[in-house]
Amino acid sequence: MSDDESYELLGFDNVLLPVGDLGQAVAFYERAGFPVAFRLDEAGIALLKVGGETPGLLLRAEEEFGQRPPLWPSPRIWLEVPDARTAAEALRRAGIPPLDEPFPVATGWTVEFADPWGNVIGLTDYTKRPELGRRP
Repeated sequence: MSDDESYELLGFDNVLLPVGDLGQAVAFYERAGFPVAFRLDEAGIALLKVGGETPGLLLRAEEEFGQRPPLWPSPRIWLEVPDARTAAEALRRAGIPPLDEPFPVATGWTVEFADPWGNVIGLTDYTKRPELGRRP
């Protein structure tokens, strides 16, 4: 691509997650701690808030998309939390089992969980490198 044809990436708009049942997906993600920004059942979409940012996770109902375990390897969406180990406990209390125990990463800890349609979400912290993380 030449310079006069290039474009600039400005940031994320939303991350789309396909789900088989919008109501069930919204209930699942609310249990996981995601507030709903808006829900349009007639369009088959719901936007989940991620912190104070405008972009979020956009759930999109896909006809005949059944429940399944996550594929390996599969794309993962990691979101920053203050403490991933605390988040893992909160998920367990909400009836959402993590895919594995929280594991160390270069910046702190991460825990991953999957929704019923195999979308994998990671919750990661910057407890080892707080200077790189967001300020709560």
